[in-house]
This record gives sequence, C-alpha cells and structure tokens, in this order.
Amino acid sequence: MALLLKNLLFTVLVPGTVAVYMPLLIAGDRSPSSVWAVALALPAFAAGGAIYAWCIWDFATFGRGTPAPIDAPKKLVVRGLYRYTRNPMYVGVLTVISAWAILLQAAPLVFYAALVGTSFHLVVVLYEERQLHRAFGDEYDAYRHRVGRWLPRRRPAV
Repeated sequence: MALLLKNLLFTVLVPGTVAVYMPLLIAGDRSPSSVWAVALALPAFAAGGAIYAWCIWDFATFGRGTPAPIDAPKKLVVRGLYRYTRNPMYVGVLTVISAWAILLQAAPLVFYAALVGTSFHLVVVLYEERQLHRAFGDEYDAYRHRVGRWLPRRRPAV
C-alpha cells in the first residue's frame, strides 16, 4: 500500500507538473480548435497515459520501487514496455505533452515538448544510465546493448 501511495504522489508531483499543469499554464485560455484536433489528441492522451501507467505498474510490482531516484526500483525492470525501449515512461510523458499541443494547436507547447524531450535525454545520458550501471552492472550493460534508448531496435544488437 505504501508503494502505491509513493507512486501516486510522485505521479501527481512530477509527471503531473510536466505533462499536465505546465502545458495548461503555457496554453493559457486556449480551447480545442476543432473536432479534428480533439479526434487526433484523444488517442495520444490515451496512449501516453497508458504507457506511463504500465511503466509505473512494472516499477512497483516487479522492480519494487518508484521512478523517484530516492526510491528507485530494487530490481532492473526489463519487462513490459521496457523490452522494447529503455525509457518508455519518458515517451509516455512526451506523448501526453504532444497531445496537448495537438488539442490546443499551441506552438509554444511544441517548443515546450522539445525542451522537455531534450531535458529527458540529458538526464538519461548524464545521470540515469551511469546510475543504472552502478546499481546493476553487467545486467544493465547487457540490457543496454539489447534494447534501444528511445526507439525499439529492428533486430537485437549483437
């Protein structure tokens, strides 16, 4: 129960701020521009939310932790969406931000998504990958060679 609460709290505070509160703040009082924008944005919201939820589930149930660095998973999570990309949680968050940009037709949200994506990449390359190597050693190295950082690989790396 405590792990569930910690994951919910983290979700509200961090991805909630990045993927919901900030886009709404940036968009101001814009409203959906058309039925087509709604029709395109809704599946993106659903996909981004589902990706994030699946990742949180795997972190909690398999990894026994949260996305917060102070309570990271105890086991390396390599199942679920993590079989295809090493960073699906970030992909889910970026998908939600992109959905806001589509829904509200707001160019500043496109720039915000690019800024967030660049920030995610820097965090992954400069901190997370090194931390995962320290925590999981050869197991992480084998995983890193097998699974792409952002996109699935066409065939397994050798």
